[in-house]
Amino acid sequence: MGKKSIISLVVGIVILIGAAIFMFLYPGNTRSEIYEGEPTVFIHGYKGTEHSFGFMLDRFENKYGWGNKGFVYYVTKDGQVLDYNLNKGRYAPTFVQIVLEDNRASFADSAQWISSVLLHMQSTYNIDRVNLVGHSMGGIIALKYTMEFASQGYPEVDKLITIGSPFDGIYSEEYFQIHNDEAAEDLKPGSNALQLLQTMTFPSDVKVLNIASTGDSVAVPQSVGTLRSIIPPENFKEVIIENQELGHSGLHESVKVDKLIHSFLWQESDE
Repeated sequence: MGKKSIISLVVGIVILIGAAIFMFLYPGNTRSEIYEGEPTVFIHGYKGTEHSFGFMLDRFENKYGWGNKGFVYYVTKDGQVLDYNLNKGRYAPTFVQIVLEDNRASFADSAQWISSVLLHMQSTYNIDRVNLVGHSMGGIIALKYTMEFASQGYPEVDKLITIGSPFDGIYSEEYFQIHNDEAAEDLKPGSNALQLLQTMTFPSDVKVLNIASTGDSVAVPQSVGTLRSIIPPENFKEVIIENQELGHSGLHESVKVDKLIHSFLWQESDE
């Protein structure tokens, strides 16, 4: 690479960084004051990253044309909420992605951080009602938010989708020989965090779709299915995908799961 090319590359990077900093420091220039509709918020699971739902949301927006990924929220380890608005003045966001820097934190800390994001959405964009989609531990956190925060002045939940979420814990003992952090402790069968969920009252007006796969060796259908003991039966729907090849991480890359989400959120179908 020649000297001029290197200089051009450096200048380009500086411009991009400058633009990002400007958007972050002066958000009023890029944000609409009021968004209409109910955005769907996606919450990754244990050890999840921006890639956990990133490819799914790319399909939703660019392959299917189901809506736009309006926001990405990053929450730092100390709980600072960083808001990245991708809308560029187009229209109200359909999808919001939350990424937790500490992706191995306890249920309690994770739910607190999720509530901070939703409170920011409420105070900044006047969003008072959302749908939640959570994969693995993210589904447990979404459930905890719905029961603990949604009735306390935070945005309420219209529909909740949980995907491969082990509500009775992860049954594999080998799993905990590798993982031994706060989240792992909460994911153990019989943990205080899981038992606490059983004592809480689930809102009677929230509809729930619970998705499992027979090929999931982390969140096996038996553990996933214990959610039915918490949700009022008239508001509960469960789909177990009979596919031995569809593993835990593959759930958020599955076209079948894509269609189940779309149907439940926007078509009110019973398929």
